[in-house]
Amino acid sequence: MPHPSSPSTLAITCGDPAGIGPEVVLAAWARSPAHRAARLRVVAAVELLKATLRATPGLPPLAVEAVSADDVRPSQPDTVLVVEPAARLEPVPRGRISAAGGQAAIAALETAFALVRRGHAQAIVTGPLNKAAIHAAGHDVPGHTEWLARACGLPDSAASMMLWLPDAAGGPHGLGVVHATLHESLRGALGRLTTADIVAAGLRLASVLPALLGRPPRLAVAALNPHGGEGGLFGDEESRLVAPAVRALAARGLDIVGPLPADTLFLRASRGAFDGVVALYHDQGHIPVKLLGMHRAVNITLGLPVVRTSVAHGTAFDIVGTGAADPASMLAAIDVARRLASVPAAVTAAGEPGL
Repeated sequence: MPHPSSPSTLAITCGDPAGIGPEVVLAAWARSPAHRAARLRVVAAVELLKATLRATPGLPPLAVEAVSADDVRPSQPDTVLVVEPAARLEPVPRGRISAAGGQAAIAALETAFALVRRGHAQAIVTGPLNKAAIHAAGHDVPGHTEWLARACGLPDSAASMMLWLPDAAGGPHGLGVVHATLHESLRGALGRLTTADIVAAGLRLASVLPALLGRPPRLAVAALNPHGGEGGLFGDEESRLVAPAVRALAARGLDIVGPLPADTLFLRASRGAFDGVVALYHDQGHIPVKLLGMHRAVNITLGLPVVRTSVAHGTAFDIVGTGAADPASMLAAIDVARRLASVPAAVTAAGEPGL
């Protein structure tokens, strides 16, 4: 997919419009410093954004203007520039799961992906999705990550989920956690986990972290079982699957250790011992990152030929329209997308899933 030299255009979706996505997008638009270095576009219905501005206390007084996909004007904090999805959509009830909300979320994602494919945008930033809503709309896909993999003509396993937790002080540090499996049941994830999955996830993490840190990263791989398996007493996956992956990654020159027991590994990582961690299943990586800083964390998709970042929180139907939604994760997602759009190879590295 083409990438111009500068400035990059970022296509921002609201996720499910029934949730807090439109609110955090609008709040972030007004506050984001990314306007100085990139062109921002929101992919949504103009009337949705205007209605959100009218109905949500605390949002800034923004103008909303529809623009064409090929409009190259700079973006400014006071006027939201909107590319509307081509599909005609039904009204979406706020604050609850609906097929209309799921269909609107997918329509925006389809349009954002088309913008990147045609060279009108260089990165996608997504708001929070509700998986039950997209299923109600007839889309049999677990989430954004898998939808994008399939849109690129690739299997779900071609992509890796990564959570990036920027330095709370705004400095050049942070913690990246990549997942060797995707959105699936724990039984399913552990049943299909392979050494090749772990190697691919580690290579993708090692590719993206230098772009975020400005230096080679220090990496660790989590063990699967309690206490790292206790020498086989609690399972043999550490010796059979994980340790061979760590050796393979170290042989490629990476600064990496493992498998390390997850309960202490994330504590050490939070104190700066490691810049990146390979987690073996969804909750092993998501729980510690969200405890450490859910509202500033960013979800990054690795391994696909498209740059995509996202908020790390959900639709929060219970606080829709109250003004309580925190735009910090959306602000961070926009900032990371801007940075990665200039070095897309850091994100699109495929790893070696066939190892």
